[in-house]
Amino acid sequence: MEIVNTEQAAAWDGHEGDVWTEQADRYDRAGGRILDHFVAADLIRPADRVVDIGCGTGRVTRLVAGTAVDGSVLGIDLSSRMLELARKRTADDGLTNVTFVQGDAQVFPFEANDFDVAISSFGAMFFNDPVAAFANIARGVCPGGRLAVLAWRTLPENDWLMELRAALAVGRELPMPPPDAPTPFSLADPARVQDIFGRAGFGAVECTPIDEPMMLGTDLTDAMDYAQTMGIVEGLTDGLEPEARERAMANLRELFALHETADGVLLKSAAWLITARSLKEG
Repeated sequence: MEIVNTEQAAAWDGHEGDVWTEQADRYDRAGGRILDHFVAADLIRPADRVVDIGCGTGRVTRLVAGTAVDGSVLGIDLSSRMLELARKRTADDGLTNVTFVQGDAQVFPFEANDFDVAISSFGAMFFNDPVAAFANIARGVCPGGRLAVLAWRTLPENDWLMELRAALAVGRELPMPPPDAPTPFSLADPARVQDIFGRAGFGAVECTPIDEPMMLGTDLTDAMDYAQTMGIVEGLTDGLEPEARERAMANLRELFALHETADGVLLKSAAWLITARSLKEG
């Protein structure tokens, strides 16, 4: 298995992947309102051959497989443990048109023209070389085939992350992520998206905004339990003195209490649904 995104592989086929597997239901629930827009966009046809990039534990893979009933879905991810759960849940759902493979989509040897649609739900933002990665994905997509990607808009637009950062800063000035680094915000700039996708072989690129709340818990207690597992919380509290960490977690509890509703602890998010078409000629 060739890997070029080595740092991402170390995280997702290690600690990060373990946490996401153990908390799969919470992570799926957190972004459920965003995924509703993805499903409602009517991107998949019954006979489509689909590849799901960064499929994780396979929630979207399974949703798509339920639509592509006469087609097939291939899920690819770096995390062996997340894929193990994806396979189990797919079997439990009785889906027989789904296959999972561990690999790095930037260099994975996709068969040429093997897919009608390539999709990704927040799994295509971490490539070291996004042009090379999307060009490799484009190779697997047939002439006129489609691409649909969910990605975050800018950090300042995502209140849920900004407020988490503010709560956990405890007097520190936290850096902003570089716009062209392999972070959750690497596809936040529509002009950059147009450039990357165009150079990779896709055209008719459209970025449609999705503004929905993230559900960080069914109630305050659940949100605090979930927060203990989140990478951003772990990263921003790692190394803090005990007193500072206690203050950070108290700030977090206060934040969640302010956003607790009858529908759970909800904080605003901002995402793109990015769609495009292959420029290859048949």
